[in-house]
Amino acid sequence: MMHAVTEKLPSRGVVVSALGVTQILAWGSTFYLLAVLAPAIVSETGWSLDGVIAGVSVGMLVAGLVSPRIGRVIGERGGRSVLALGAGLIAIGMVLLATTQNFAWYLMAWIFIGGGMGAGLYDAAFATLGSIYGQQSRSAIAAVTLFGGFASTVCWPVSAYLVEHLGWRGACFTYAAVHALVALPVFLLALPGRSFIVPPGSMKASGPVALEPHEILVFALLAAVVTIGAAILSMVGTLILQLLQARGMELAAAVALGMLIGPAAVGARVVEMFAGHQYHPIWTLIASAVLVAAGTLLLLFGFPVVALAIVLYAGGSGIGSIARGTVPLALFGAARYPALAGRLGRPIMIAMAASPFVGATAFRLGGADWTFALLAALALINVGLVAVLWRLSPSRNAA
Repeated sequence: MMHAVTEKLPSRGVVVSALGVTQILAWGSTFYLLAVLAPAIVSETGWSLDGVIAGVSVGMLVAGLVSPRIGRVIGERGGRSVLALGAGLIAIGMVLLATTQNFAWYLMAWIFIGGGMGAGLYDAAFATLGSIYGQQSRSAIAAVTLFGGFASTVCWPVSAYLVEHLGWRGACFTYAAVHALVALPVFLLALPGRSFIVPPGSMKASGPVALEPHEILVFALLAAVVTIGAAILSMVGTLILQLLQARGMELAAAVALGMLIGPAAVGARVVEMFAGHQYHPIWTLIASAVLVAAGTLLLLFGFPVVALAIVLYAGGSGIGSIARGTVPLALFGAARYPALAGRLGRPIMIAMAASPFVGATAFRLGGADWTFALLAALALINVGLVAVLWRLSPSRNAA
């Protein structure tokens, strides 16, 4: 339960807009960066494409390692200084990336960027909202994910324009400047300087971050569900074009179908944002798992209307991001939410780092059939896990 405070809560519109816009920038200039910049980096440096792409994996591994600590700090002190630090680390990493002279330097740049990702992507944003609005954070979390869904849509063409006119190093310098001169000041000006789930002046969360014995299995199941969902997301995002082409589709058609993922995910998030208050967040998680399983199974068995399969998958994946933020808040309360959100971030980021390589191995060994089978198997496992989680959830029938 949140402690009563005399200080007025900051405007939701201001906080959500600040976090939403900066999430577009944060995701677009980190996780989605190399989709555009990698060919230019390979061309100039002569490094292998796998080696260049490994930079993002290094970044996500670092983000996963720091995420639990980030969540605890946000729960105690609020998110302003943490998110500002994240923007600063990404800016430093981008400068290092732009001035890279060798591969070790390149990976060092991604270590800094990874620290910024841990302090600046969804988990930190969700924890920040929880530290401000407590149990009333659900609609704000949904709204921030709605912004985040446009990251690739906005930043891919921007990155392409920058590479064409400034080169890939110039693109990195530009993103560094935007993080340092736009994102960092936005965090400092728009976000409150403390957590609202602790008494004023206190540096400790009002509730323990430890789990009660009966909560451990619930949290483990939740962690497994959101981690598998993140692994599927990362695998599909990396390989979907190759998978569709391996099924006999022309590149242009595969790209056109891949472009459905963003709008379908955002559309599903819009529905959740307006209707979600009518049911417990765990139903969002259930719907996410079922839709992802339906989409991957249709792809596995060669359903002729591929667009429908992709829309089902993307819709489930889209609302899965919301569930990742709202379910732990509903199950474990506001006081522990920032720390637990950070704790969930570790396996999520590690899974997102590793799963593209697992998927690529399946593709190399067994082609599209093996890869779609792997995705469908993971999705079905998730349906089973979320069903068990639902049974164990004490508040599953609450709105």
